[in-house]
Amino acid sequence: MKHLHSGKVRDLYELPGGELLMVARDTISAFDYVLDTPIPDKGRILTQLSLWWFERLADLLPNHILSTGLPPGAPAEWAGRAVVARRLDMVPVECVARGYLTGSGLKEYANAGSVCGVPLPGGLVDGSRLPEPIFTPTTKAAVGDHDEPMTFAEVETAVGADLAARLRELTLAVYGRGAELARERGIIVADTKIELGRTADGELVLADEVLTPDSSRFWPLDAWEPGRSQPSFDKQFVRDWLVSPESGWDRASGEAPPPLPPEIVDRTRAKYIEAYERITGRTF
Repeated sequence: MKHLHSGKVRDLYELPGGELLMVARDTISAFDYVLDTPIPDKGRILTQLSLWWFERLADLLPNHILSTGLPPGAPAEWAGRAVVARRLDMVPVECVARGYLTGSGLKEYANAGSVCGVPLPGGLVDGSRLPEPIFTPTTKAAVGDHDEPMTFAEVETAVGADLAARLRELTLAVYGRGAELARERGIIVADTKIELGRTADGELVLADEVLTPDSSRFWPLDAWEPGRSQPSFDKQFVRDWLVSPESGWDRASGEAPPPLPPEIVDRTRAKYIEAYERITGRTF
């Protein structure tokens, strides 16, 4: 196996036949930093949850999975966190759908009354449900850099009008399916990010991960209350701790975040597991 790339939470290898082996680590990222403290089992949770979703999205678009078995020579500890995947030409846009207003979208709305150029009604607050889900793409920044919001016109300029329209259509379709299924299980999908790539013949394929606590905001439906920060089953819990006085970290300092204390690690792991078990109905 030839190591090709290490991202925030995944390592990518090339296999002898040209296929890719993608291995999810237990690392967690926040505020464009990869934190020093791992979350045990996180890589397996993300991989297994993505596989569950890929099956339930297969009628909307194909995915990159070729095999979930370990290839010869792969370490046994990669079992459950590694997939063999198709090689794709990745689209240079982060495809994001939002059904609720929070995070960076809330900040942009407060300043401009819109998100990524999409005008929204007045009076919305943190956690408000949007009149309909919206496509809010961003640039695809390198590790350590920050993704910047894009308008739809900017996406059209970057990839062409036809592909831009297809990206918006597929992103909203994936979000709609995911939000519907998760809501039946007591979870609101506030927003999600997907990765799309193209095969040699131009077919768009769903890649990387999908509808996980790393790529989405998951809120408990029975605790949803617009006007405040929502309880969550995702890494927002880690973000909230990092910016709290308890962490002692000054985000504006330019210094890396501190290590996560054991209780934050344990609670984060529990949140990821609960999200997996609620959505899939399986025991982790």
